[in-house]
Amino acid sequence: MRPLVVAFLLLALVGCGGEEEPAVDAPPSIEVTSQAFEAGAAIPAKYTCSGDDVAPPLAWQDVPGEAKALALLMDDPDAGGYTHWVVFNLPPTATGVDGGVEGENSFGDVGYGGPCPPEGDKAHRYVFAVYALREELDLEKGAKPDAVRDAIADQAIARGRLIGTFKRG
Repeated sequence: MRPLVVAFLLLALVGCGGEEEPAVDAPPSIEVTSQAFEAGAAIPAKYTCSGDDVAPPLAWQDVPGEAKALALLMDDPDAGGYTHWVVFNLPPTATGVDGGVEGENSFGDVGYGGPCPPEGDKAHRYVFAVYALREELDLEKGAKPDAVRDAIADQAIARGRLIGTFKRG
C-alpha cells in the first residue's frame, strides 16, 4: 500500500506547475486581453501587492449573442487555486468589469486582491477567466468563490482566459 501512496504523491507533484485546466469547462471562444500585459507575460507591479494593488484593465470580445450575463474569476493555480477576484452578473455587452457584482476572494475580502506570492517563490501564474452565462447568477454581493464557481458551472456557455505571471523578491 505504501508504494501506491508514493505513486499518488508523485503523480500529484508532476501535475503541479503545468498548464492548468480551466476552473469551469466551457467552449473557449472568448478572447480576453489587457492593456497592462500580454498573454503569458509578467503582470506589472502596480496591479500586485508590491504596488498599488489595483485591478488591471481587462477587455474581451466574441461573447456569444445568447449570453445573458458574464462572470470573471481570477485564480492562482500555483497556490492551489487561490482566488484573487470574483465578479459576476456583468452585462453581456460589457467590455470591462464595470457593472458587475463582486464576490469574496480567498483573502476574505470583497473585490480584487492582487497577485502576492511568497517572496522567493518562482513566478506564479494568474488566470483571468471570463465566462458567458445562460442566465444571471442568483447570488449576493460577497458570495464565496466556490458558490460562484458552482453557479458558473451550471450556466457557462463559453469562456476565455488570459494568463499573466508575477514573482516577488
